[in-house]
Amino acid sequence: MLQGKVAIVTGGTKGIGYAIATAMLQENMKVAITGRSQEAADKAAQALGNADQVIGIEADVRNYESQQNAVAKVVEKWGKLDAMIANAGVGHFVDIADMTPQQWQEVIDVNLTGVFFSTKAALPALKESKGYLMTVSSLAGTNFFAKGAAYNASKFGVVGFSQAVMLDVRSAGVKVTTIMPGSVATHFNDHPVTEKEAWKIQPIDIGQMVVDLLRMNPRTLPSKIEVRPSFPPSASK
Repeated sequence: MLQGKVAIVTGGTKGIGYAIATAMLQENMKVAITGRSQEAADKAAQALGNADQVIGIEADVRNYESQQNAVAKVVEKWGKLDAMIANAGVGHFVDIADMTPQQWQEVIDVNLTGVFFSTKAALPALKESKGYLMTVSSLAGTNFFAKGAAYNASKFGVVGFSQAVMLDVRSAGVKVTTIMPGSVATHFNDHPVTEKEAWKIQPIDIGQMVVDLLRMNPRTLPSKIEVRPSFPPSASK
């Protein structure tokens, strides 16, 4: 039973994070979604449900103290933390010759260091609850591609980080899984979603996967999950 379980979803104001929060709330969980602005977090939280079940928190994953504050607010409100979903991510897809140092830094800071900060901040509460840490990586964490130097580096890093953390904390009763989606129909990187993307993984599919993992018997741990569209166009990967 997931009713009453408490989770934080970073980057939960849209896309995969919003869908994960939606799936959790359908199971009567209590969910905090974080975003870079309080306005965006509040707007998404209000669309998801009432204040007894969901709250929005301004928290930048690039700042460790910000992540600590988010965890503290959740524990203060609901008394515990059962799951941290480290989902926040960005991407700049350009040839390495054209990539700016600022673009590189943002991708690494959000996608990799941000996962470390979210994990580090949540671990004391997760150890207390014998909870679950999930990181959202990407198939880009195992398949490299042109114009993806920063993104590939960050997602390869998340996979390695998550698997090492899994070994560090499982003796404390904390489960760790990294989810590696392929093509997902989201507004990621400001690309609009169109009807032509119906073949892609839908965000709610990832949300359902997270819920299924939370339901799984504690004795079993799928530590790394690659997720692909079933029937991509022949020219797509």
